[in-house]
Amino acid sequence: MKIHSLLSLTVALLAFLSPCLTRLTPRVSFPMGSPGRHLTRFSSHDVSNTTTLLLSEGGDMLYVGARDAVLALDVSRKDAIILRNKLDWSPSEKDLEQCSMKGKKMADCPNFIRVLQFLNTSHIYACGTFAFSPRCTYINSETLTMSIKPDEGRGRCPYDPYQRNTAIIVDGELYTGTVADYRGNRPVISRHLSEGRRFDLKLDDTLGWLEDPTFISSSFIPDEEKIYFFFSEVGREYDFIDKFIVSRVSQICMSDVGGQRTLQRRWTTFAKAQLLCQADNELPYNVIQDIDTLPPAEGAPADDTLFYGIFTSQWSVNSGRSAVCSFRLNDIKSVFSGNYKVLNRDTLQWSTRVQEKVANPGECGLHNATDNALRFVKENFLADDSVRPVGRSLTMVSAEHNYNHLTVQRVQAANNRDYTVLFLLTDSGYLHKAVLLQSGAHIIEEVQVFEQPQPIKSMKLSIPKGLIYVGTSEGVVKVPTANCSFYWTCAQCVLARDPFCGWDPVNRACVEASNTQTSLGQDIDRGNVEETCTSVTLTHRARFGPNKLPAGELVSVSLNEVVRLQCPAASRLSQQLWERPNSRLSSDLYLHLGDGSLSFVATPATLGHYLCLSTENGYQQTMAIYHVKQKSSPMAQTPTSYTWPQTHSITTTQAMARPGPGMHTSVGTWPKGKATRQGETEPTLSSRDTQVITRQLSRNLTQWTKESGQKETKFREGEPLQSARGPCYVKELVVVSVLLVLCLSLLITMLFYVIRQRFHSRTAPQAGTPIIDSDRRTPVEQEAYSENQFLSKRNGKTPHSGQASGLGCNGALTGSNGHLPNMPI
Repeated sequence: MKIHSLLSLTVALLAFLSPCLTRLTPRVSFPMGSPGRHLTRFSSHDVSNTTTLLLSEGGDMLYVGARDAVLALDVSRKDAIILRNKLDWSPSEKDLEQCSMKGKKMADCPNFIRVLQFLNTSHIYACGTFAFSPRCTYINSETLTMSIKPDEGRGRCPYDPYQRNTAIIVDGELYTGTVADYRGNRPVISRHLSEGRRFDLKLDDTLGWLEDPTFISSSFIPDEEKIYFFFSEVGREYDFIDKFIVSRVSQICMSDVGGQRTLQRRWTTFAKAQLLCQADNELPYNVIQDIDTLPPAEGAPADDTLFYGIFTSQWSVNSGRSAVCSFRLNDIKSVFSGNYKVLNRDTLQWSTRVQEKVANPGECGLHNATDNALRFVKENFLADDSVRPVGRSLTMVSAEHNYNHLTVQRVQAANNRDYTVLFLLTDSGYLHKAVLLQSGAHIIEEVQVFEQPQPIKSMKLSIPKGLIYVGTSEGVVKVPTANCSFYWTCAQCVLARDPFCGWDPVNRACVEASNTQTSLGQDIDRGNVEETCTSVTLTHRARFGPNKLPAGELVSVSLNEVVRLQCPAASRLSQQLWERPNSRLSSDLYLHLGDGSLSFVATPATLGHYLCLSTENGYQQTMAIYHVKQKSSPMAQTPTSYTWPQTHSITTTQAMARPGPGMHTSVGTWPKGKATRQGETEPTLSSRDTQVITRQLSRNLTQWTKESGQKETKFREGEPLQSARGPCYVKELVVVSVLLVLCLSLLITMLFYVIRQRFHSRTAPQAGTPIIDSDRRTPVEQEAYSENQFLSKRNGKTPHSGQASGLGCNGALTGSNGHLPNMPI
């Protein structure tokens, strides 16, 4: 109990100490169908679950493992994916019936192709789940026909189509990580298709070399002659908490043939270590989702090989976050060459103690070792140290996006520097392209590749072709890695900070960077537009001087109507700013909305020119210019002399007149423009684009209409600028004040009346209670009162009903002797 309390306290403390996450927002977003990002799709009514991809060496043919079929897709054309061949490979009715009798859903009983690898230049080795009875076969890559009858695929392919597995063929031998039984309780890392004096090998499962693993990926390092497997499993070395998941990297040597007596036909070179994706003072991201290998740069040693992986956390404080960590091969080798944990056979508990090494676990060439050495490596296969990420920090972490697949590429920019670009796939169906900089990760764009979230997906990168293939249940999507033509101006091309793209000053276009083009405008690290695009910038003062008025979109309004001016954003990282000549946009008169638009009530003080600026990375550009005028007012009322409050660097480019169609921003109406200088346009007034706003005093009611027949607005010089003060409401204030005073007076009068009535009711006399009021009667009244009392007694009458004894006709009380109380007789 104390251990669990201590663990909870540790988790809370680490969560408190963890730094705030930097929000990673894609600069540009392309929803599905956006014309700004061209994608090529392949789909067919009889093809589904295209989740195993194999790309030919030249990149012209894509082999796809689907449900009950293997496809050969021709991807050599730029704008098309053509189905060349199709191999139908489905279970029989008897196989489906047996699968159903085992208690499985019929939707899971087809043959899902999960292994697809090149065996040699002419054949492909394929394995499928085949109604929960795995089968494997050889397929001719040219004709897409089976060479032999399918045989059993136990230990090579999973039974369940939803179980993850990994497979790789090296020198004609198949290395797999999967489960070897129907229930999925026997995980194995094994070698198949061995010939000659080599034997098929697998793990010794007597000591639990694997603990309920989820296999992710495998990678072959030629210089090491080793194969590395990446997976997650239950960490039995952490006995203070149940089901604690850890991420692992394990290794085996290709030269391993098993022991002579001990570990016969078992791995003698198996070793595993923990991958620790963790930053200082933070909880670890302990569940690996995907990993990809980045080979070293040309001329660099093999030890510089990097493995980039996506990790999530089982801790609730990190729920919904995805982290990317990179691990260096040299660090993995150092951990495997260090100390190993010791397993107590009686308690099955791991411990760390210094012991004499009989052999080095994980070392190649142990098949000729002694039985004592093999027993040592059999029991000591878990490395004591953990593999830390490069720089002991996270490569990137996101709280907004849940990543599950990635691929990585090294790109050489125009300055001959290498940059690492990650392609990350989210659960929501978006592909993110991010470049890793010294200041952190920068997401260049996001592209929606499929609509519905899906549990099984795959990605394949073709570096020579510059394409990414994404396989989903909806089909196959081909995504170009570069999208340079989307950026219309030098500023946008530089601000994208895309290593694939650079600005060509000769052709005035954003083009793909190559080794032959070294004069391209590009600034990946800083994105400085002013230094890179000096030939296309103009000063604010030169464009909007006192003798030159900015022409823009004419907006005719009526007084006291709500006006809303739209401001298109240059990107999702930009901020919109509104300006007026000789006037400040006071918060009392103007409302800045969340989408960057400006809302205000049309008054004589708010008529005139408005300029919308977009600021990104210290660079400003004009996005929209409006001239708001009253419908019935003459044109002479418009101001003509302006003094702008400060100087800006402004670029009004073609991107203003023709925004990127795929840009996922709040886009309003763009002003028309005419060319002025290289790559620039100056907005002019167009009656076809004129918008008239007729809006009630309600934020939710807006009606946009067109106004035709307007000519280009002309202004007269020397006319004074209208006052920036608001309208006078003195009369209305006086009327409201008078009404308020009258209401308060009436309320006070009614209050006093109610209080008086309550006071009177409390002080009213009760029956039999004498009241001293003799001083209030005159002598005449006293005499009349006495006569009335005398006659009443003489006639033998009592006072009428409703009067108590002693109560006179006028309601006054008298004493028992007929006189007023305390009155002398």
